[in-house]
Amino acid sequence: MTARKRMEPKNAVKSPQTALFRKDSEFSDHVGAPIKTNDRPIIGVLAQELFEPLPQGSSYIAASYVKFLESAGARVVPLRINRSDDEYTHLFKSINGVLFPGGGASIESSGYSKAASVFYRLALEANSKGDYFPIWGTCLGFEMLTLLTGGELLLSRTNTSGLALPLDFTSEVRESRLFRAFPEELLKSLATERLTENSHQWSITTENFTQSERLKNFYRVLSTNTDGQKEFVSTVEAYHFPIYATQWHPEKNAFEWTRPYIPHTPDAILTTFYTAHFFVTEARRSSHSFASVEEEEKALIYNYSPEFTGTHSAFQQTYFFD
Repeated sequence: MTARKRMEPKNAVKSPQTALFRKDSEFSDHVGAPIKTNDRPIIGVLAQELFEPLPQGSSYIAASYVKFLESAGARVVPLRINRSDDEYTHLFKSINGVLFPGGGASIESSGYSKAASVFYRLALEANSKGDYFPIWGTCLGFEMLTLLTGGELLLSRTNTSGLALPLDFTSEVRESRLFRAFPEELLKSLATERLTENSHQWSITTENFTQSERLKNFYRVLSTNTDGQKEFVSTVEAYHFPIYATQWHPEKNAFEWTRPYIPHTPDAILTTFYTAHFFVTEARRSSHSFASVEEEEKALIYNYSPEFTGTHSAFQQTYFFD
């Protein structure tokens, strides 16, 4: 698939990346000095529209993403689609990070894509002013971030729907923040065993990524993979911002059981938890908070009940929203 549409994100990075990886206290010239650790982090998870509305609602969040974050000590706020920019801005100032989940929504024209673009813009603006705020993208979220950063759709069809793969780490992995705290043995397992589950039909090939000046100057490529014919980028982190993305699904190993190709080995489970721990630790660096306990409690996902959907869905449990 070739580029189809050009976008001009306000904060797309155009200048070359020259700084090497530094300690957290020297994270980048865009992000401020370390702040007091926030031991009550709250992370927003973006909802997306259903292909067909159900009696339960017209949008959803897979419960595995909620469990993924809760397992590392965070609480979750659902970020519902088709809300106003003002509401998203208010939520942005109240939460400590955002997760763009996988799924099937359009990354060009959907409630998911509109909300993601708002939070991405706000995160770039905040981090540039020293207000630490991380973003994580999984699968569709990964693809969404490549469009938001690169300004054009560069995805290609790949035969990667329903398989687990080892990661082909690049030389950049030793300098990465994401994998820094992973045990050496787990990194070896990730490189040699099928621990990362893939459920996508579109990928950004290494060639297309490299040809995009915006993408290659914004993101450090930590791993690639291949479907046997095309090599594609599978893990990235931004050089100057706390933005991270995987084309694979770290949450599925521990919390989804409906598909036989999802790995559940001990190292697969450790991959889930070390990844969650990393992102929640990033969220602990954010000082955003709700104006009151009452407002916070009203926003939390505890106000909703997940439904068992494992008999007819890829998700064991699902939250539905109007």
